[in-house]
Amino acid sequence: MTNLRSPISLLLGIALGVGGCALAVWNPFGWAQIDRLLGRSHELHQLSDSSGNTLYTCGMHPHVVQDEPGTCPICGMNLVPMSGSTPEPASGERRILYWRAPMDPSYMSDEPGKSPMGMDLVPVYEDETSTDGSVRVSPSFLQNFAVRTTEVLVGSLPIEIRTVGILAHNDEQTVSVNTKFEGWIEEARVNNVGEHVAKGDVLFEIYSPELVTTQREYLAAMDYVERLKSNDAYPEAIERAESLLKSTRERLRYWDVSDEQIEGLRESKQVNRTVAFVSPASGSVVAKISDSFEGMRVTPGMTLLKIADHATLWVEAEFYERDIRYLREGQRATVEVDAFPGRRWAGTIRLLRPALNPETRTLTAFIEVANSDLKLRPQMYANVYIRVAGASDALIVPAQAVLHSGERAVVIVAKGNGLFEPREVQLGISSGDQQQVTDGLFPGDKIVVSSQFLIDSESNLKAAISQILSDRGSESDQPARMRMDTQN
Repeated sequence: MTNLRSPISLLLGIALGVGGCALAVWNPFGWAQIDRLLGRSHELHQLSDSSGNTLYTCGMHPHVVQDEPGTCPICGMNLVPMSGSTPEPASGERRILYWRAPMDPSYMSDEPGKSPMGMDLVPVYEDETSTDGSVRVSPSFLQNFAVRTTEVLVGSLPIEIRTVGILAHNDEQTVSVNTKFEGWIEEARVNNVGEHVAKGDVLFEIYSPELVTTQREYLAAMDYVERLKSNDAYPEAIERAESLLKSTRERLRYWDVSDEQIEGLRESKQVNRTVAFVSPASGSVVAKISDSFEGMRVTPGMTLLKIADHATLWVEAEFYERDIRYLREGQRATVEVDAFPGRRWAGTIRLLRPALNPETRTLTAFIEVANSDLKLRPQMYANVYIRVAGASDALIVPAQAVLHSGERAVVIVAKGNGLFEPREVQLGISSGDQQQVTDGLFPGDKIVVSSQFLIDSESNLKAAISQILSDRGSESDQPARMRMDTQN
């Protein structure tokens, strides 16, 4: 049984090998790969149908053969005529302008053939070029690259300026605590920065020889007036004594001794060794001259404390030069801080500095913000928004539709039927994701907002090719194949 199977297997293998070779030589399905192996690719590309029309194939899929131009149903590439002599176009047929490599459009040729990569050259027809810089793209390109268009609109374009700033004390609500006389602090009631004090609260007890002397002079003048009145002295003498009493009282007041303290001195008729120094305003202590007050000698004009009222704060916001023309004092602003997301505070520009910061090239604006609940604190970072009227009746396009190339700005205008025109435009103001166009477009124009850089690159390429073709028309000795510089 084993001896019988071996001859049968051998005969079956020989039969299959002979049949396969015969099928490959015959190639009834027209497989281009088999023809290439057998050295018949040249004959295949010279085939034409019975009526003499040129057959078209795909450079990437040679087994795709059609009797008319079109695109490959597999990859979408343009079909190319099979190699060989190309018949003259009949009346009404598309005229081939030149041939280019499908994977390297900068490789051009006057006749069909192979690219350096071994692919069949693709024809470029005369109706695919234009003299006005327009470019025509295939529907497959529009679909594969999701080319989207939008219409140029007319409307108002407000400007929203966004910047950052730092919360600071309101200088108009900050007071300095100092004495107008020399003395020594014997008891301090406020010792820490950040403590909140109310107007009239005692800050410290101070001993001053000048105050003690003035108190004695006040009590003596008061006693002198009382004795003159009780003795029915001359009115002129009483008047001079009252004038002396009044001047002594005014001297105490000039030294920040309150009326309540003077009234207590008059009632007690006792000289106080130390005098309580009270707060001139309500707020928080934001600065202190020394760590410890007790026993410190003070002189007139020495700033001991700074008290700031945080019911209003200032935002020191920095604005770039391009935004300065929109700023003015009294303008409304909106402030946000990270500590309270979603909450906004209304503010007003109170002051603009006269000069720019030479280091940051920005202008500082001071924005006053109400802070009645004291949620905002100095030195917080803040986001500042200012909204101003920009332009009315303006041509508005999406900012992403504009291509910037150095000093030029270009948009791609969709003219219909796959035809696109790169158009240079003049730009106005910008706001967020919208851009004003002052020249180059008209209301209702449709422009490309996605993949427009691909169309612009194709347009630049075809413009360069057109220039080369025009140069070739004036030079008869131009070689048939060329490489072109696509750097523009």
